[in-house]
Amino acid sequence: MVPIVHHPHYVAPLPPGHGLAMSKYALVIEELAAVGLVPTHRPEPVSRADIAAVHDEAYVDAVLAASVSASIERRIGFPVTPNLVLRSRLAAGGTLLAARLALHHGYAANAAGGSHHAMPDGGAGFCVLNDLAIAGMRLIADGMVRRLMIVDLDVHQGDGTAVAFAGRPDVYTFSVHSARNFPVRKARSSLDLALDDGIGDEAYLAVLQSELPSALDRFRPDLVLYQAGVDVHGDDRLGRLALSDAGLAARDASVRDAIRSRGIPLASVMGGGYARSGDVRAVARRHAATIRVLSGLT
Repeated sequence: MVPIVHHPHYVAPLPPGHGLAMSKYALVIEELAAVGLVPTHRPEPVSRADIAAVHDEAYVDAVLAASVSASIERRIGFPVTPNLVLRSRLAAGGTLLAARLALHHGYAANAAGGSHHAMPDGGAGFCVLNDLAIAGMRLIADGMVRRLMIVDLDVHQGDGTAVAFAGRPDVYTFSVHSARNFPVRKARSSLDLALDDGIGDEAYLAVLQSELPSALDRFRPDLVLYQAGVDVHGDDRLGRLALSDAGLAARDASVRDAIRSRGIPLASVMGGGYARSGDVRAVARRHAATIRVLSGLT
């Protein structure tokens, strides 16, 4: 059994016509079930203390009360309702649970998560709470890992994660992203690899396969959290890169092989993926394919 973390409340209502299709979090479970992969674990919401280890107290209070200011809601891109608060806490709990499962099983997936734009002082870019940072802080505080690497291959830079861990010698943030995409003002990761518009499979893989193994060897993490956004696909509505289905599979296999060949546990989160023509099922298939590849089943 591949450890897969999921919760029905990963799907929460958004305003009609919103650009983030919450239905993909249910559809990806259907796609996985079609090949015999089913959720094995259900997360609990992360605690206030876990959130406050990453986010400012005033923002934590506002989120938990579902009373986030209008200015921050504009940065996030949707109203922070009680349903969205629960979903965000569950997704962060899911990333933490997947990380713990990966330490035991070698690989585990959270079928949500990857909210890498949420900053300590507030959310942004469809991200309310930074699940990667919350999980990482807790794992280190509990002594479960001493050195953590976050590999972020979403088309958008993981700016919130980079800021949350800035200056920490025990966390390495590795980001390959579109140079001209959101956010306009990039943060500084441990290693940023910014790509030109339209980069396709061959050029993308050349960069990744050149840089990731050496970063792993230099830092030698105890665990890798992989933000496996599929918005690098050429058909993605919010992407500026041009990977194919085969290129995505090769990307994920490269990540899997580089990490697992070094005996490092790996936990993945879904990250971004946005349907250009309203075909949310196609995006769900891409996310499901990533989990299949990372699990070694394809």
